Amino acid sequence: MNDATGGPGPLPAGWQRLALKELCSFQVGPAVKGEDRTDSHAGVRLVLPRDVVHQRITPAESVGVVPEKARTLRKYRLVLGDVLLIRTGTVGRCAMVTGEQEGWLYHANLVRLRLQDPNLSMAAYLTGYLSAGFAQGWIHQRSASAVIPSVSARELGELPVFVPPPEEQESIGATLAVLDEKVRVHTEIARATGEYRALLADLLMTGALSPGA
Repeated sequence: MNDATGGPGPLPAGWQRLALKELCSFQVGPAVKGEDRTDSHAGVRLVLPRDVVHQRITPAESVGVVPEKARTLRKYRLVLGDVLLIRTGTVGRCAMVTGEQEGWLYHANLVRLRLQDPNLSMAAYLTGYLSAGFAQGWIHQRSASAVIPSVSARELGELPVFVPPPEEQESIGATLAVLDEKVRVHTEIARATGEYRALLADLLMTGALSPGA
């Protein structure tokens, strides 16, 4: 049975119901002008909203911020265990920052959630929680009904979070991470198969390749 917030009824023993703002600080990404961008190899990598896929940060392009500008944006540098969430556009997609992305910067359409008490197990659990049905529904309901959906950091701070004991946080986060990886792998297989199919169709339909070859 759901309660008035749309979440579950009475929680199991040891669980807590907290607002997201009680767990995290929020920092919206900086505006970076076109002239301050460069190839990621020549500057500091910039995470774009489209890089946040299946609870992972997977850069699709080599986009960075020039070193001179990056030096003025130190407070926006990512650290291990941060969680990025898209706040404008395809609202709600999220991913946890890994060691590979430490020191990177992030786009203005993303908001960084940083736990008050850094804890990788809790960060993994929070990423899973934010990507689950209840949280996604809550976020989308509160996205501004405009041409481009958006949700503010202030609104996000009110999101109810159901927090299990530490040992359960770790187990739940790990289970969801395994499933996310399976989704990522199958998505990549589907993408590669689609590309192969398109190439094969071109060869077959131009006579460059015989069906029996």
